[in-house]
Amino acid sequence: MKKLLIPALVIVGIIVVLYFFFGSRYNTAVTLQEDAKTAWSNVESAYQRRSDLIGNLVKTVQGAADFERNTLKEVIEARAKATAVNIDPSNITPDQIAQFQQAQGGLTSALSKLLVTVERYPDLKANQNFLNLQTQLEGTENRINVERNRYNEAVGSYTKFMRKFPNNIVLSIFGSLEEMARFEADRGAEKAPDVDFNFK
Repeated sequence: MKKLLIPALVIVGIIVVLYFFFGSRYNTAVTLQEDAKTAWSNVESAYQRRSDLIGNLVKTVQGAADFERNTLKEVIEARAKATAVNIDPSNITPDQIAQFQQAQGGLTSALSKLLVTVERYPDLKANQNFLNLQTQLEGTENRINVERNRYNEAVGSYTKFMRKFPNNIVLSIFGSLEEMARFEADRGAEKAPDVDFNFK
């Protein structure tokens, strides 16, 4: 009986060691990946808030009877394109992030044009509802930046864990965990804009 007990204990001991060696690394990687997916959901939530605010802003601006309809149309179309881009958080690729950024960039551009156009409408600029929406949009833009940074940090933690030895070997055995893409600055964002102070 004792002869069977010792090998059984050794086998159980090996199983426990293997579980902690492999299982704990896999579980940590899964936790970090899920944290990154949650961070992505927060990014989408911040962008959704911006989209909702833009919808309310457009309704407010539409109240100005002589407001340029083309500008409003551009914002409405850009908003529709931006909300149509959906990304599966379990399989985020650099191409998907680029497509998402492009759609959101188009909306940002159209919104900037709208806000510049509003400068020609003193009554609209004095409208309290419009001013409140504009303030909320500014806060939301800051929130988007914060959430994007948090997402990148979560992806960074996940990627570092996956690439460290011996995690990289252990996780390659499972093969089901993929790297996740990060947000990157828009092309040309590293260049300072030209500012011309020569007014004519």
